Amino acid sequence: MGANALSFDVGDYVVYPKHGVGRVVELQTQEIAGAKLELYVLRFEKERMTLRVPTNKAEAVGMRKLSSNATMQEALATLKGKPRIKRTMWSRRAQEYEAKINSGDLVSIAEVVRDLFRAEDQPEQSYSERQIFEAATSRLARELAAMEATDELGAQEKILDILRKAAAAVVKVIKE
Repeated sequence: MGANALSFDVGDYVVYPKHGVGRVVELQTQEIAGAKLELYVLRFEKERMTLRVPTNKAEAVGMRKLSSNATMQEALATLKGKPRIKRTMWSRRAQEYEAKINSGDLVSIAEVVRDLFRAEDQPEQSYSERQIFEAATSRLARELAAMEATDELGAQEKILDILRKAAAAVVKVIKE
């Protein structure tokens, strides 16, 4: 990527891999240890958090613009797929799920949501499964909401609706 590839303007929604969707609220110049440093000031409303990212480090930390429409459609299509549950210990799977969520990659996050979704007729999730599922769903919903200019709750309902329909389709195939 060139030097201009990652330039964000005030008001832009951006994705910071470890925190999800935030908004650039200002560009600051601070002097730190005698050196001038340009910073993006990001605001994450849900966490009530402000983050300052040096403009020259934005690419290195994985900060990016909102996904393209094609990437979002690929992520939503991923939700319709068959869940892949590995038969490894939960602690190892939990680490893999957390890594996918923190990668900031929308399709990887959608895989976590798909794999941890439980329909009403399926066994209950453990507390830690539920926590990871909710974190992944929230991360996906916030990006969908920012892209569609809607609220997180509406986006979350859209995601859950896709998952429910996919689960019902699987049940229908099994019963036939």
